[in-house]
Amino acid sequence: MGVLYDYFHATDRTTAVNQAIGPDGNWLRGTPLEETGADWIDAKGLDPNVVLAHLVAYAGGTPFTGQQDTPELIWPEPPFPQGEPTDPASPWTTGLILQQLPDRWRDVLAPLPEDGVPMVVAQWCETEEVDFADYLVARDAVATFMALACRARIAGAHLYCRCSL
Repeated sequence: MGVLYDYFHATDRTTAVNQAIGPDGNWLRGTPLEETGADWIDAKGLDPNVVLAHLVAYAGGTPFTGQQDTPELIWPEPPFPQGEPTDPASPWTTGLILQQLPDRWRDVLAPLPEDGVPMVVAQWCETEEVDFADYLVARDAVATFMALACRARIAGAHLYCRCSL
């Protein structure tokens, strides 16, 4: 089993944590995103820190350097515990993390013009980490992210990524 990534939008961090993790961060009482009313997409193994970051760089017309703005960990709350977490009551043992994506990413993807999509997809497909897709699958993924970013922008919301190990 691999790492799964779900992307969604929420108006604030508290709402995002309640929807993606559980009420007040209680992962034991959490429910699936589809049952929370969240507007979300299942992106399978499409990680935000490298794969989505490359897409945003290409959509924004800049080379990916790895130094651009990056997603911020919001749950579990940092810092990471010293050593391997072993306490079953620790949120660090859940295999869940929640990151807030930079608003700039939403603002780059939402207005991407349709005639610019083929070039962005072609660049993205050349990325080593985009080995999960051929051109058509990658194009569909870009369209899906663009639509989510657009809905988030219209709602005045932020984008989030829930990672499940």
